[in-house]
Amino acid sequence: MANLAIIPARGGSKRIPRKNIKFFFGRPIMARAIEAAINSRLFDEIMVSTEDPEIAEIAQQYGAKVPFIRTNKNADDVAGTDDVILEVLACYENMNKQFDRACCIYPATPLISVERLIEAYNKLLQGNYDTVFPVLRYGHPVQRALKNENNKIQMVWPEYKDARTQDLEPYFHDAGQYYWLDISKFKIHKQLFSLNSGYIELSELEAQDIDNMSDWNLAELKYIRNKESESEKRA
Repeated sequence: MANLAIIPARGGSKRIPRKNIKFFFGRPIMARAIEAAINSRLFDEIMVSTEDPEIAEIAQQYGAKVPFIRTNKNADDVAGTDDVILEVLACYENMNKQFDRACCIYPATPLISVERLIEAYNKLLQGNYDTVFPVLRYGHPVQRALKNENNKIQMVWPEYKDARTQDLEPYFHDAGQYYWLDISKFKIHKQLFSLNSGYIELSELEAQDIDNMSDWNLAELKYIRNKESESEKRA
């Protein structure tokens, strides 16, 4: 059984120009996703899907393959990750290369953990899921959310006004790092999130969605703290 790592890295990031190859502590941020895939030893092939020649060159420098260039159709702002993955799988099929499982790893994930990547893979296998991906717990119960109503702050769900925080059901959101998927099932549903999706829960220090420079700065702070924790454990 063969595993494929797909790293979708288009060149047209607008909020942080050239985000996928912007340097993060001395290396293009995308290189950290490639290296995590390599160090996990889970993959028979690690590829980057891009339409950008510079990104393709950097990807190859750090050990990934770029066997074909992404089509313009899947390189704009509205192209979904599902469509990119389907395109990649179709191109490999045209090359007579088949894979059983894939992991779509986003390029701007500098906090990605090899151990967690392996954990999610094992959960995919053991649970017979369609997909498995990491999630983060909301820092405050969503049941106590507030809204602006006629310039006054109101509870969205006032029935939880007097509920104790510890009694409220926890909710989660996608950590935006990667998605493990069973390819045969993905081709049927064509979705990364299905009724048969599993998850692993990360801590706040293990992930940071990067959409703007404030997010980038938070990722740097978390990265430094994680490195300090690793050093303390070795000491």
